[in-house]
Amino acid sequence: MSAPERIPPRSVTTAQLLTRGELTVRGQIRDASNAVLYCSVSHEGEEAHCVYKPVRGERPLWDFPDGNLARREVAAYEVSEATGWGLVPTTVLRDGPYGEGMVQLWIEAQPEESELLALVDGEEPEEGWKAIGFAEVGDGKTALLVHADDARLRRLAVLDTVINNADRKGGHLLPAADGRLYGIDHGVTFNTENKLRTLLWGWAGEPLTGEAVDVLKGLKDALGDGGALAERLAGLITGAELDATRARVDALLTSGVHPAPSGEWPAIPWPPV
Repeated sequence: MSAPERIPPRSVTTAQLLTRGELTVRGQIRDASNAVLYCSVSHEGEEAHCVYKPVRGERPLWDFPDGNLARREVAAYEVSEATGWGLVPTTVLRDGPYGEGMVQLWIEAQPEESELLALVDGEEPEEGWKAIGFAEVGDGKTALLVHADDARLRRLAVLDTVINNADRKGGHLLPAADGRLYGIDHGVTFNTENKLRTLLWGWAGEPLTGEAVDVLKGLKDALGDGGALAERLAGLITGAELDATRARVDALLTSGVHPAPSGEWPAIPWPPV
């Protein structure tokens, strides 16, 4: 599974390759809670690696409709694309060897020159870091869990708020060879209830960047009646969930700040990494 993905030429877009290509299962990612298959996909002489999550391999959840996680993954990609930030690898819904499922371009994670997450001593983070909270490290001791004050993470924090991501773990962050940072595993998103659980709380209560405000204004237009994004999401999530997404965008624009934990739901996913 170490071979890097091959990006197709302009004659075949990544979405076309993933949608139309022949899927061949190469292995299974065992530590995932749902069925996750590592595949190759080929079309018109081009090939890439991808992840295939068949609907029939989804584990039922009490607070999400059965057989719907794959569509939420695609919906998260659609919102990411609408922001212009490209934070989610190309993701499509299609039929595969085990039925309908989500297919996503494989991103080979690269080691970063600097860490994105760390455990540190003390009660306040150093410059360049944002505090998440205290974590037990054994023998009755605690350490401060921090994340980097990184513009890529800050954009992802905004996206997670919009899609109501209930599971932003450290292991879902993939630094790519070109310096981009991707987020993956977006099956538990778009719930009508506030379920935001994330490691990216470091900017809670701080003003949104001007860039983020402009992006949110664009999302508001795209999510309006007849908007291109609204039409794409309508086939992936429920009408009530689409309305809730609009409301979250409105709330961010009204407050002008990054949200803080509500206290109604565990704020940090477990395990955090």
